[in-house]
Amino acid sequence: MSNSFGSLFKITTFGESHGRAIGVTIDGCPAGIDIDEAFIQDEMDRRKPGQSKITTQRKEPDSCEILSGVFEGKSTGTPIALVIHNKDQKSKDYSHIAEKFRPSHADYTYEEKYGVRDYRGGGRSSARETAARVAAGAIAKMALRQLGIKVNAYVSQAGDIKTKKPYQELDFSQIESNIVRCPDPEVADRMIELIDQIRKDGDTIGGVVDCVIEGTPAGLGEPVFDKLHARLGAAMLGINAVKGFEYGSGFEGAKMRGSEHNDNFIMEGDKVKTTTNLSGGIQGGISNGEDIYFKVAFKPVATIMRDQDSVDKHGDSAIVSGRGRHDPCVVPRAVPIVEAMAAMTILDFYLLNKMTRL
Repeated sequence: MSNSFGSLFKITTFGESHGRAIGVTIDGCPAGIDIDEAFIQDEMDRRKPGQSKITTQRKEPDSCEILSGVFEGKSTGTPIALVIHNKDQKSKDYSHIAEKFRPSHADYTYEEKYGVRDYRGGGRSSARETAARVAAGAIAKMALRQLGIKVNAYVSQAGDIKTKKPYQELDFSQIESNIVRCPDPEVADRMIELIDQIRKDGDTIGGVVDCVIEGTPAGLGEPVFDKLHARLGAAMLGINAVKGFEYGSGFEGAKMRGSEHNDNFIMEGDKVKTTTNLSGGIQGGISNGEDIYFKVAFKPVATIMRDQDSVDKHGDSAIVSGRGRHDPCVVPRAVPIVEAMAAMTILDFYLLNKMTRL
């Protein structure tokens, strides 16, 4: 039922982890957007498995094929369909949990909701579905690029290791310079060492991805039930393994006084600006033209290479053994997913905003 996202720029994803393919249809993409297929593939490569020693070793090329909606390098305004064929499924790795519920996975809840589930890699609940989102997000990014809006995400924390630098002090061109996607080189090295050790221990850890959206015009968002930060939060919380979302000052703002937290207005030329940005670029649920920034917390991957106590579908006690190929920490590969969901949300609100004023 809830396989679609967005209002005007609307996507619907399909497919399972071990099915023939996954994919997405995009309805509402404006005509005339320059579509760079190499850029789409670059985005897919940032998310794909098997890219380093600290990610799952499943080998998927994640080649993205455009089936419709693009002609001579431009969007036509008609539905865009993209498909990514699965190439490296090892379904036998999951036969041992055909009737068992893996702790902290969607096995039990899917069984209860549907009465049937695809146990191969989690089926539809697998994070493999997010490849389709990244493909659609690449289209949204290309549209935003023509509007001067940039979306950058990076890993700010892995386990208990985190960068203490605010995003303004980081060089976003360095995000792709290391396999953990942290633009703080010294901290990145420590993160990589930690994740690799966790992998060797047969365990997993969580982390945090920060996202910064630059160039967003003032006026995006709705004032009551469709606030911009609420839709961004929904977009992020809909990503596999996400456990938390905060924007602007977030929970730290709860410790402050209003006199400390208020962002004072000033004029810079003919533009209204703020002296600080604890609001995170959003006030009253509507963008104010400042940078939008937020954090997304990811839990440790539920599949660990250790035996765990559980039950099976008959209610009997069972032991679940970790098998297959899994990420010891999801955050390095989650970076392009966070960017994709943010880009689609901002583009959707941009298109909605064009309908509110003559």
